[in-house]
Amino acid sequence: MTSARLAHVALGATLAIQIFTAMAGAAAPVLAPAIAADFGVDPRWIGAFVGIIYLGGMTASLASGGFIERYGSIRVSQACVLVCAAGLAMMTVAPVDSPAWLALAALVLGVGYGPITPASSHLLARTTAPERMSLTFSIKQTGVPAGAALSGALLPTLAEIAGWRLAIALLTAAGLVIAAVAQPIRGALDADRRPGRRLSVGGVLAPLAHLRTRAVRRLAIVGLAYSSTQMCLTSFLVVYLADVLGYPLGRAGLALSVATLAGVAGRIAWGSVADRAGAPLATLAVIGALAGVSAATLASAQASWPTAAILLLVAAFGATAIGWNGVQLAEVARRAPPGAAGAVTGAASFVTFSGVVMGPPLFAALASATGSYRVSFAVIGATSAATAGWLAWTRRG
Repeated sequence: MTSARLAHVALGATLAIQIFTAMAGAAAPVLAPAIAADFGVDPRWIGAFVGIIYLGGMTASLASGGFIERYGSIRVSQACVLVCAAGLAMMTVAPVDSPAWLALAALVLGVGYGPITPASSHLLARTTAPERMSLTFSIKQTGVPAGAALSGALLPTLAEIAGWRLAIALLTAAGLVIAAVAQPIRGALDADRRPGRRLSVGGVLAPLAHLRTRAVRRLAIVGLAYSSTQMCLTSFLVVYLADVLGYPLGRAGLALSVATLAGVAGRIAWGSVADRAGAPLATLAVIGALAGVSAATLASAQASWPTAAILLLVAAFGATAIGWNGVQLAEVARRAPPGAAGAVTGAASFVTFSGVVMGPPLFAALASATGSYRVSFAVIGATSAATAGWLAWTRRG
């Protein structure tokens, strides 16, 4: 297999796997009303479910480096797909009198979700030409919003036809198919695996040592701040537009779709910009600054503004607050020692997941304390802009 062919196969495989795991992670939020009604709980429990997923993802991401080096990126990814499928299967058989079973399913989903990014980074860093890394990583990362969008488009309709349990069962089956389809290409893509690599309990924390490197630590902090902004946008945009600006739920949902699709386009566009300019850190600083301006503008939006203006604003917000991820991951992989991209990405992703876990609860707490979602959006905008300024100030070092 030629190097160009290998690169294309690697990108296609990692993108497909990313889309499935993103769909798996979004399944419960998308079907929250139906699941909550079945279990007799408030739909707001979904916040705890998502938090458990990312807590599991944090730990699994950190622990994945040694497994990736020993078994290879595709084998680890196959295992993660199967673990996600197991988590989904647990949801389908959960007794209605045991919500705790759903919490365990969320933890299993998180364990499957966490190592996907380190595994794909390890593979793409080895197979991608240096001048195309930001774009390639960004294309792969479009699998996250694309998977969430597919869950939103397909699962509710399937649930209306056959019930939410069967809808999730069908998604589980899709995971089994993806894991099987990846098997024929595993040999070529995992050619760098080290079967003699020893695994140990102590090795779980070993990747954190990479955070001592200033460049990696800086990128991890950027990931923490930017991921918080991203999650607050996707978690609170609908409720902000509905409660503060008086939008009907359908129009507010449309705005979230616009922001998500803009995020997909933004990931590709920013990856291309970073590669063409040869300045990924400067690109990340620009992204954060524009996301900050977008958040501040949204915080000051008025109900009298035309709907078209709001949609343009949320598109700009989505293209930046969701569009940063591929550029950051490519730069983390560039900073990794040869063969250690998975471990370094795992350490950086551990910090990034912290932003995902902490951002929405802090946003909600601030909104509750001040009685205003506007204040919360202004604060995350200021945080994003300040992080961008700090990155621009320190990047030359």
